[in-house]
Amino acid sequence: MTEEKQKIIIIGGGIAGLTSAFYLQKAIQEENLPFELKLIEASHRLGGKMQTVIRDGFTIERGPDSFLARKLSISRLAKEVGMDDQLVHNSTGKSYVLVNEKLHSMPGGSIMGIPTEVGPFLTTGLFSIPGKLRAAADFILPRSESGKDQSLGEFFRRRLGDEVVENLIEPLLSGIYAGDIDQLSLMSTFPQFYEVEQKYRSLIIGMKKSTPSQPKTPVNKEKAKGAFLTFKTGLQSFAEAIEAKIDPKTILKGHRVDKITKNGNKYDVYLNNGETLVADSIIAATPHKITQSMFGDYRFFDPFKEVPSTSVATVALAFPEEAVKNDIEGTGFVVSRNSDYSITACTWTHKKWAHSTPKGKVLLRCYVGRAGEETIVDLSDDRIIKIVLDDLKKTMDITMNPDFSIISRWQNSMPQYTVGHKQRLTDILDHMNAELPGVFLAGASYGGVGLPDCIDQGEAAVQNVLNYLKKENS
Repeated sequence: MTEEKQKIIIIGGGIAGLTSAFYLQKAIQEENLPFELKLIEASHRLGGKMQTVIRDGFTIERGPDSFLARKLSISRLAKEVGMDDQLVHNSTGKSYVLVNEKLHSMPGGSIMGIPTEVGPFLTTGLFSIPGKLRAAADFILPRSESGKDQSLGEFFRRRLGDEVVENLIEPLLSGIYAGDIDQLSLMSTFPQFYEVEQKYRSLIIGMKKSTPSQPKTPVNKEKAKGAFLTFKTGLQSFAEAIEAKIDPKTILKGHRVDKITKNGNKYDVYLNNGETLVADSIIAATPHKITQSMFGDYRFFDPFKEVPSTSVATVALAFPEEAVKNDIEGTGFVVSRNSDYSITACTWTHKKWAHSTPKGKVLLRCYVGRAGEETIVDLSDDRIIKIVLDDLKKTMDITMNPDFSIISRWQNSMPQYTVGHKQRLTDILDHMNAELPGVFLAGASYGGVGLPDCIDQGEAAVQNVLNYLKKENS
């Protein structure tokens, strides 16, 4: 008699869900496990925010454009699916902060805006003399209260003062989360800064001591590699490569999960087409509000209703080289909220990613929308392009309209890890462990928003599923 296979359902086909499906399938095949896999995605494509437009020789990312090279899980997965030969580092170059209508070079030795070298910090025009003196108070201020969560804004303002926060730290950190740093949780976004402060007391001294020194001249006189990686063929091609390794019979696109309920030691998964699937274990790789909606019968998910998400848009503008008269040496800039600009950042993509742009062309990628400033995302394409061009012309002499533009809107797509996020998530996971055993979470709403963070969560969810089902079978 054939043993009935236990069924694992993964809900959500973004990078966390794709990773889960890939590594689960691999474990099932290598260990000959009696498990059956199903990946369900509401849209008609996999990959989530990894979307790439290839047009007229340009490679344009609609969502994320890269990931930190030091986070190895994504490079490891790339090798697994045969994409490691397509990985490319960013070109290094100057980056700037736009404050009071002027582009200021990022101070040398600053790490996420925290100074580690005195010289560049003293000579930068980013801060007034009183602002610099206030930042020096970091050397004598006491540590934060042990173990207490606080906002990024509260933490950095206390240590370095308002001016350093508003003109350097906030533009850098809010660019990652598109959030309000006075609401974002220190412990859930950058706990390493808290740990450095606890160990060294001074954040400046601690960052200097805990950061490996960089050689002034690259080894063998080769050009230093950038800290970021992407794929020459675009991030969407990476998602497609993962999908190609997954048995197509296990993938169900264009179907939404409306509701999940526990039924004995199994789960009933209700689809929007009226079909009901049965699962022994589930990975919910879905945004937090969708997760709460699917598990609407379980009130302990209700805190997810209150977790905000911000809307953002990327605006890619392609020009002939001669259109940009005042071409600035560097790879891009971020914008201080103290500046009268609608864009929050601009990447000179043709300089940062040489593979992205044909010779003789320029590709600018701008960002609009962040917490409290999201209405711009809902404007028409023409209106957004005009606003962005008006902003760019304040710093660059652009004499022509773009050859073409691509606007990508991401509505409510950036989960905000507000103060208390870690504890809220722990409470929910404890309830899940007790009341919904065999159900696990993965994705940007939970344990990190970057692509490698989502891959890490997908891998962890796979291990949790395997441990759970093996224990159930023992």
